[in-house]
Amino acid sequence: MDYNGRRLRHEQKYYISYGEYYNLVSRLNGVMQRDVNGGENGYFIRSLYFDDMHDSAYYEKEAGVYSRTKYRIRIYNYSDADGDIKLEQKCKIDRYISKSSAIITKDEFYRILDGDNAFLLDKNKRAARDFYIASKTALLHPTVIVDYYRDAFTMEEGNVRLTFDKELRAGVNTFDVFDRDALTVRAYPPGRLVMEVKYDDYLPKKVQKIIQPDCGDYMAVSKYVLCRKAKDLMQRKEILL
Repeated sequence: MDYNGRRLRHEQKYYISYGEYYNLVSRLNGVMQRDVNGGENGYFIRSLYFDDMHDSAYYEKEAGVYSRTKYRIRIYNYSDADGDIKLEQKCKIDRYISKSSAIITKDEFYRILDGDNAFLLDKNKRAARDFYIASKTALLHPTVIVDYYRDAFTMEEGNVRLTFDKELRAGVNTFDVFDRDALTVRAYPPGRLVMEVKYDDYLPKKVQKIIQPDCGDYMAVSKYVLCRKAKDLMQRKEILL
Protein backbone atom coordinates (compact mmCIF):
# COMPACT_ATOMS: atom_id res chain seq x y z
CA MET A 1 0.00 0.00 0.00
CA ASP A 2 1.26 3.46 -0.91
CA TYR A 3 0.71 6.68 1.05
CA ASN A 4 2.10 10.09 0.05
CA GLY A 5 4.78 8.48 -2.07
CA ARG A 6 5.79 5.97 0.59
CA ARG A 7 5.47 2.20 0.50
CA LEU A 8 3.68 1.08 3.67
CA ARG A 9 4.04 -2.26 5.43
CA HIS A 10 2.07 -3.78 8.27
CA GLU A 11 3.88 -3.95 11.59
CA GLN A 12 2.78 -5.78 14.74
CA LYS A 13 4.77 -6.10 17.96
CA TYR A 14 4.28 -8.51 20.84
CA TYR A 15 5.85 -9.27 24.20
CA ILE A 16 6.45 -13.01 24.43
CA SER A 17 8.19 -15.37 26.86
CA TYR A 18 11.30 -17.37 26.04
CA GLY A 19 9.20 -20.54 26.17
CA GLU A 20 6.98 -19.13 23.42
CA TYR A 21 10.07 -18.03 21.50
CA TYR A 22 11.66 -21.50 21.48
CA ASN A 23 8.36 -23.08 20.45
CA LEU A 24 7.86 -20.61 17.62
CA VAL A 25 11.41 -20.95 16.30
CA SER A 26 11.13 -24.74 16.17
CA ARG A 27 7.96 -24.44 14.07
CA LEU A 28 9.10 -21.55 11.88
CA ASN A 29 12.25 -23.38 10.80
CA GLY A 30 10.12 -25.58 8.58
CA VAL A 31 8.14 -22.75 7.02
CA MET A 32 10.33 -19.63 6.78
CA GLN A 33 13.96 -18.95 5.89
CA ARG A 34 16.53 -17.75 8.39
CA ASP A 35 17.85 -14.29 7.64
CA VAL A 36 21.01 -14.87 5.58
CA ASN A 37 22.80 -12.14 7.55
CA GLY A 38 22.08 -13.68 10.93
CA GLY A 39 22.69 -17.39 10.72
CA GLU A 40 21.57 -19.73 13.46
CA ASN A 41 22.51 -17.44 16.35
CA GLY A 42 21.11 -14.16 15.03
CA TYR A 43 23.03 -10.90 15.08
CA PHE A 44 23.68 -7.83 17.21
CA ILE A 45 22.03 -4.49 16.44
CA ARG A 46 22.98 -1.12 17.89
CA SER A 47 21.05 2.04 17.03
CA LEU A 48 21.56 5.65 18.05
CA TYR A 49 18.20 7.40 18.14
CA PHE A 50 17.63 11.10 17.58
CA ASP A 51 14.82 13.37 18.73
CA ASP A 52 13.93 17.04 18.31
CA MET A 53 13.90 19.89 20.82
CA HIS A 54 10.40 18.89 21.98
CA ASP A 55 11.19 15.15 22.23
CA SER A 56 8.41 14.63 19.69
CA ALA A 57 9.31 11.04 18.80
CA TYR A 58 9.17 10.11 22.48
CA TYR A 59 5.99 11.92 23.50
CA GLU A 60 4.06 11.27 20.29
CA LYS A 61 4.64 7.55 20.75
CA GLU A 62 3.50 7.76 24.37
CA ALA A 63 0.38 9.66 23.29
CA GLY A 64 -0.39 7.28 20.42
CA VAL A 65 -0.22 9.97 17.74
CA TYR A 66 -1.53 8.54 14.45
CA SER A 67 1.39 9.63 12.26
CA ARG A 68 4.95 10.15 13.52
CA THR A 69 8.59 9.98 12.41
CA LYS A 70 11.86 9.04 14.06
CA TYR A 71 15.50 8.89 12.99
CA ARG A 72 18.34 6.60 13.94
CA ILE A 73 21.82 5.51 12.89
CA ARG A 74 22.14 1.73 12.94
CA ILE A 75 25.06 -0.70 12.83
CA TYR A 76 25.23 -4.49 12.84
CA ASN A 77 27.76 -6.54 14.81
CA TYR A 78 29.75 -3.34 15.42
CA SER A 79 30.16 -2.80 11.67
CA ASP A 80 32.45 0.02 10.64
CA ALA A 81 34.84 -0.66 7.77
CA ASP A 82 33.20 -3.76 6.32
CA GLY A 83 29.52 -3.52 7.28
CA ASP A 84 26.78 -1.04 6.52
CA ILE A 85 26.24 2.01 8.68
CA LYS A 86 22.69 3.18 8.02
CA LEU A 87 21.03 6.51 8.63
CA GLU A 88 17.36 5.55 8.78
CA GLN A 89 14.05 7.36 8.78
CA LYS A 90 11.09 5.38 10.08
CA CYS A 91 7.57 6.72 9.58
CA LYS A 92 4.71 5.18 11.52
CA ILE A 93 1.12 5.62 10.30
CA ASP A 94 -1.32 3.79 12.57
CA ARG A 95 -0.07 0.16 12.43
CA TYR A 96 1.79 0.68 9.16
CA ILE A 97 5.43 1.61 8.73
CA SER A 98 7.61 3.03 6.00
CA LYS A 99 11.40 3.10 6.07
CA SER A 100 14.02 4.90 4.02
CA SER A 101 17.77 4.89 4.55
CA ALA A 102 21.13 6.22 3.43
CA ILE A 103 24.52 4.56 3.83
CA ILE A 104 27.11 6.65 5.66
CA THR A 105 30.78 6.08 6.58
CA LYS A 106 32.28 5.94 10.04
CA ASP A 107 33.85 9.36 9.49
CA GLU A 108 30.47 10.75 8.43
CA PHE A 109 28.90 9.33 11.58
CA TYR A 110 31.28 11.35 13.74
CA ARG A 111 30.66 14.43 11.58
CA ILE A 112 26.93 14.09 12.30
CA LEU A 113 27.64 13.89 16.04
CA ASP A 114 29.67 17.10 15.70
CA GLY A 115 26.79 18.83 13.92
CA ASP A 116 28.63 18.92 10.58
CA ASN A 117 25.98 17.24 8.42
CA ALA A 118 25.57 19.40 5.30
CA PHE A 119 27.17 16.56 3.31
CA LEU A 120 23.89 14.63 3.71
CA LEU A 121 22.32 16.78 1.01
CA ASP A 122 24.78 15.32 -1.51
CA LYS A 123 23.60 11.76 -0.93
CA ASN A 124 20.35 12.23 -2.88
CA LYS A 125 18.45 10.08 -0.38
CA ARG A 126 15.17 11.01 1.26
CA ALA A 127 16.29 9.90 4.73
CA ALA A 128 19.48 11.97 4.52
CA ARG A 129 17.68 15.08 3.25
CA ASP A 130 14.89 14.91 5.83
CA PHE A 131 17.39 14.28 8.65
CA TYR A 132 19.36 17.37 7.63
CA ILE A 133 16.21 19.51 7.48
CA ALA A 134 15.02 18.26 10.88
CA SER A 135 18.43 18.92 12.41
CA LYS A 136 18.25 22.57 11.28
CA THR A 137 14.57 23.33 11.82
CA ALA A 138 13.75 21.22 14.89
CA LEU A 139 17.22 20.87 16.47
CA LEU A 140 17.37 17.11 16.00
CA HIS A 141 19.92 15.64 18.42
CA PRO A 142 21.09 12.21 19.71
CA THR A 143 19.22 10.86 22.73
CA VAL A 144 19.96 7.19 23.46
CA ILE A 145 21.74 4.08 22.21
CA VAL A 146 19.54 0.99 21.84
CA ASP A 147 21.14 -2.49 21.85
CA TYR A 148 19.67 -5.93 21.28
CA TYR A 149 20.21 -9.29 19.60
CA ARG A 150 17.90 -10.20 16.73
CA ASP A 151 16.83 -13.58 15.40
CA ALA A 152 15.09 -13.11 12.03
CA PHE A 153 13.03 -15.16 9.58
CA THR A 154 11.83 -14.20 6.10
CA MET A 155 9.31 -15.42 3.55
CA GLU A 156 9.02 -14.26 -0.06
CA GLU A 157 5.24 -14.77 -0.09
CA GLY A 158 3.74 -11.61 1.38
CA ASN A 159 7.27 -10.25 1.85
CA VAL A 160 7.11 -11.36 5.46
CA ARG A 161 9.82 -10.61 7.99
CA LEU A 162 9.46 -12.00 11.50
CA THR A 163 12.01 -11.01 14.14
CA PHE A 164 12.73 -11.80 17.78
CA ASP A 165 14.60 -9.07 19.66
CA LYS A 166 16.36 -10.21 22.82
CA GLU A 167 18.35 -8.60 25.65
CA LEU A 168 17.21 -5.03 25.04
CA ARG A 169 19.61 -2.58 26.70
CA ALA A 170 19.95 1.21 26.79
CA GLY A 171 23.21 3.13 26.52
CA VAL A 172 23.86 5.47 29.42
CA ASN A 173 27.15 7.28 29.04
CA THR A 174 27.86 7.77 25.32
CA PHE A 175 26.40 8.35 21.86
CA ASP A 176 29.31 6.60 20.13
CA VAL A 177 27.84 3.46 18.52
CA PHE A 178 31.35 2.06 17.98
CA ASP A 179 32.24 2.13 21.69
CA ARG A 180 32.27 -1.54 22.68
CA ASP A 181 32.78 -0.59 26.33
CA ALA A 182 29.68 1.63 26.48
CA LEU A 183 27.76 1.33 29.75
CA THR A 184 24.30 -0.12 29.13
CA VAL A 185 21.37 -1.06 31.37
CA ARG A 186 18.56 -3.57 30.92
CA ALA A 187 15.46 -1.97 29.39
CA TYR A 188 12.76 -4.57 30.11
CA PRO A 189 12.15 -7.45 32.54
CA PRO A 190 14.18 -10.66 32.18
CA GLY A 191 12.43 -13.61 30.62
CA ARG A 192 10.65 -11.47 28.02
CA LEU A 193 11.48 -10.48 24.45
CA VAL A 194 9.84 -8.69 21.54
CA MET A 195 8.43 -10.40 18.47
CA GLU A 196 7.81 -8.18 15.43
CA VAL A 197 5.80 -9.23 12.40
CA LYS A 198 6.14 -7.16 9.22
CA TYR A 199 4.52 -7.84 5.86
CA ASP A 200 3.14 -6.08 2.79
CA ASP A 201 -0.50 -6.63 1.78
CA TYR A 202 -1.23 -9.91 3.53
CA LEU A 203 0.16 -12.38 6.06
CA PRO A 204 0.16 -15.95 4.65
CA LYS A 205 -2.14 -18.32 6.53
CA LYS A 206 0.64 -20.82 7.22
CA VAL A 207 2.46 -18.11 9.17
CA GLN A 208 -0.73 -16.95 10.90
CA LYS A 209 -1.42 -20.49 12.11
CA ILE A 210 2.00 -20.69 13.71
CA ILE A 211 2.23 -17.33 15.43
CA GLN A 212 -1.35 -16.54 16.49
CA PRO A 213 -1.75 -19.20 19.18
CA ASP A 214 1.58 -18.16 20.69
CA CYS A 215 1.30 -14.39 20.44
CA GLY A 216 1.79 -12.76 23.81
CA ASP A 217 0.73 -9.27 24.81
CA TYR A 218 0.36 -6.75 22.01
CA MET A 219 3.17 -4.25 22.46
CA ALA A 220 2.25 -0.59 22.23
CA VAL A 221 5.57 0.72 23.58
CA SER A 222 8.58 1.07 21.29
CA LYS A 223 12.12 -0.09 22.04
CA TYR A 224 13.17 3.56 21.78
CA VAL A 225 10.73 4.61 24.52
CA LEU A 226 11.71 1.67 26.74
CA CYS A 227 15.39 2.58 26.44
CA ARG A 228 14.80 6.28 27.04
CA LYS A 229 12.98 5.40 30.26
CA ALA A 230 15.70 2.96 31.35
CA LYS A 231 18.42 5.53 30.68
CA ASP A 232 16.56 8.31 32.50
CA LEU A 233 15.93 6.06 35.51
CA MET A 234 19.61 5.09 35.68
CA GLN A 235 20.74 8.73 35.48
CA ARG A 236 18.31 9.78 38.21
CA LYS A 237 19.68 7.04 40.48
CA GLU A 238 23.23 8.23 39.82
CA ILE A 239 22.26 11.79 40.76
CA LEU A 240 20.68 10.59 44.02
CA LEU A 241 23.78 8.57 44.85
